[in-house]
Amino acid sequence: MSKQIEEFNAYRSKMNEKLLADNNKIIKRIFNLDTNAYAAGALDVKTKELLGLVASAVLRCDDCVKYHLERSYEEGANKEEVMETLGIATLVGGTIVVPHLRRAYEFWEELEKQ
Repeated sequence: MSKQIEEFNAYRSKMNEKLLADNNKIIKRIFNLDTNAYAAGALDVKTKELLGLVASAVLRCDDCVKYHLERSYEEGANKEEVMETLGIATLVGGTIVVPHLRRAYEFWEELEKQ
């Protein structure tokens, strides 16, 4: 696993544990809602992760983009599907999304090296 992916996952896990250990009911419910929203339903998990990727890119959240890229990869998305998804995100979000597109492409390359 690349250093970039490893560091991202380690930090995310550490901080999620701290946040959830604080026993804030609202935060716990939001985390639970997020988990359940991405479960298989009328849409399969890969499709939901790609939708999450679009929303994350449009909202310009690099951590969220990385998370959904990794989950999409784990769910079997290929480069063409991811690039088409990021193309839609860039179209919807406008050119301000381009820096996030660059970082997303770089992170996807790291995922493919695994």
